[in-house]
Amino acid sequence: MNVLTILWHEQKIFKQKFWTITSSSMISPLLYLIAFGWGLGSEVIISGTSYMNFVMPGIVAMTTMTVSFGTVANSLNISRTYDKTFEEFMTSPIRIWEYAIGKITAGALRGMYSAVLIIIIALFFKANIIVTGFFVLVAFLNALVFSSLGFVVGMVIDSHLEMSKFTSFIITPMAFLSGTFFPIEKMPFILNELIRILPLTQSTIGMRTGTPLSQNAWISPSILITYFLLFLFLSIRLCKRAE
Repeated sequence: MNVLTILWHEQKIFKQKFWTITSSSMISPLLYLIAFGWGLGSEVIISGTSYMNFVMPGIVAMTTMTVSFGTVANSLNISRTYDKTFEEFMTSPIRIWEYAIGKITAGALRGMYSAVLIIIIALFFKANIIVTGFFVLVAFLNALVFSSLGFVVGMVIDSHLEMSKFTSFIITPMAFLSGTFFPIEKMPFILNELIRILPLTQSTIGMRTGTPLSQNAWISPSILITYFLLFLFLSIRLCKRAE
């Protein structure tokens, strides 16, 4: 299956840039953990738990978002506008949907790799983060959603400047307003309802739930799957248009 070919290609890139990818994936989460772990973690109590334990699922969700999105959006943008390798894939025997699924899956796996790094680092900060199968499922769905969004954006935007603007106006505000660092219930009612429909909000809620047995636990995964299917559909359509 040609999807595996795309994944193999991305894996070769990952091996070549292993230390760069690993270090860059650790910097922002490490800074957040230092600031909120040592700075506020033991002093602030939210929802009956320490702030460190509260913020950890949000940091995992935020990091999988930024890494998955950036990996696909930037590489696709470069391959389309500078390297011109995108055209080579389009003229190869690889089908459009295989290329899209391969790139999106590779981006999601990169996001999950960053999540593993964060959880390992969190152990040194003595964070009480409970990683269940449901937690991993929500994290992976979150990575798929933003990896596929990155594919869509990478196909639409034609310059690094515009990519930077999209990140500044969409990705960064979402990172800070989706319940990552504070309960969304603290927001005004109208803004609260708007924030709840964001995919990162649902990912954070799902990771904090941690178990499929909780009431309404499967709402978040269902919303994330809907986002993913929508972005995947748009990704394939955009590839066909560019073919």
